Amino acid sequence: MLTRILIATSALAFAACSQSTAQAPETTASAPANQNSAESQSAVNGNTVVDIASEAGSFNTLVAAIQAAGLVETLSGDGPFTVFAPTDDAFAKLPEGTVEALLQDSEKLTAILTYHVVPGKVMASDVMGLQSAPTVQGQSLAIDTSNGVKVDNASVVKTDIVASNGVIHVIDTVLLPQ
Repeated sequence: MLTRILIATSALAFAACSQSTAQAPETTASAPANQNSAESQSAVNGNTVVDIASEAGSFNTLVAAIQAAGLVETLSGDGPFTVFAPTDDAFAKLPEGTVEALLQDSEKLTAILTYHVVPGKVMASDVMGLQSAPTVQGQSLAIDTSNGVKVDNASVVKTDIVASNGVIHVIDTVLLPQ
């Protein structure tokens, strides 16, 4: 059960980011974003983080990774999940060939994806009070709010994209576990 939750959490994290990014308001790293009606409607309509990411258009790599890792069903589950979702541009920053190699290594891919997912629904206002957060993968993310919001080495660029099974925060860098 825990393994399924971890896998689902990772998939949801990546998938949710796609749709929500297209609709989410820009926010500063130091202040939570207000939900707009499109985001609220997504949660009301039962759109999961995977649904949102799939529909956004800026999380194609994340969605492909979630599919390759077999996490779609898990991340479409009840949750709640908090997903720190890297955009396609974030994946493009990785060295050439990295994404392709990861898509062929489901164990490593699953570890990376689940490192982007925190159990529970952690809104931006909650993140501001944290120094770290445990991930579904098992390690913790470092959180720094001294100059904007950074999660490990990634900047949070959009916050509080609400899904029926959690929340997505968009980040500009792919997080890699130690």
